[in-house]
Amino acid sequence: MEVSAIKAKNCSGSMEAGNASQFSEFFFVGLTNDPQLQPILFALFFLIYAVTVVGNLGLFAFIVVCSRFHTPMYFFLSNLSFLDFCYSSVTVPKMLMEFLSGCQTISFSGCVIQTACFVVFAVTEFFLLATMAYDRYVAICRPLLYHVIMSPRLCLQLVTASYAVGLTNTVLLTSSTFHLTFCKSHVITHYFCDIPPLLKLSCSDTQVPQLLLFACGGFNVSVSLTVVLMSYTCVFMAIIRIPSAQGKHKTFSTCASHLTAVSLYYGTTVFIYLRPTSDYLLGRGRLVSVFYTVVIPMLNPMIYSLRNKDVKETLENILKKTSQFFSHPIPRFP
Repeated sequence: MEVSAIKAKNCSGSMEAGNASQFSEFFFVGLTNDPQLQPILFALFFLIYAVTVVGNLGLFAFIVVCSRFHTPMYFFLSNLSFLDFCYSSVTVPKMLMEFLSGCQTISFSGCVIQTACFVVFAVTEFFLLATMAYDRYVAICRPLLYHVIMSPRLCLQLVTASYAVGLTNTVLLTSSTFHLTFCKSHVITHYFCDIPPLLKLSCSDTQVPQLLLFACGGFNVSVSLTVVLMSYTCVFMAIIRIPSAQGKHKTFSTCASHLTAVSLYYGTTVFIYLRPTSDYLLGRGRLVSVFYTVVIPMLNPMIYSLRNKDVKETLENILKKTSQFFSHPIPRFP
């Protein structure tokens, strides 16, 4: 911590204790203090972020432009792609700037905004994944009524409700965290403004914010995961009743991508947030946080596109037409 404190002093000038209103900025410990590793990490995370932006915005545009994909399932997938782009953009660009400058600071107001945005996007993704599970249940278990049940109005309502829960969480958690008095230090043992490491900096009683964090996390996971488990229990029972092995495989393949995304996201976020702040393992927590804030948003478009037959076929057709267009000889005019 001494190395981090010295760097913080060099970046921000003062390390004096005080309450939140006296802190003009916070300092991040970051992923490493080794200056030789920072250029390597910058290149790595820049590449990951570039793939994330191209993959998610590309998949979003692809679904919007191609009328073939104007269905409830792809409507939810386009929202997930947009959400993953925003989710990753909350933390990664700031981290890249820190690698370049070597001064890992953020203003107090910037920390509030980063925390608020992070919470709303993270919580919204829980309920969007649950919505996608319910969509798969209706598609497989009630196929004849699929387009009646999953009407455009209901789809919009489900997405809006997901964002509403996210906004409610961010108001509760952000307000309870930043009303605390921060007097121990302004060095955040993380690479972005997250609530557990922020609570460790407070000299106020953090019992209420900790309970609120645990209660909100428990509610988000229990409600959304219940929807996921109930939906896929019905789906698996329906798949078992399919007589042919080929039919079982074809039906299950429509759910495999979503199950992979759910397992990755729920596993990492539950590890971080559904435990007391006193048990927050800083080194391990930062590594797991990298996985769900940086890696998963990059993997999701790959998971859904590479395992989706319709997407692959459409991409192949587009690439084939593009190659044919550029292979045509250029006409010559007299």
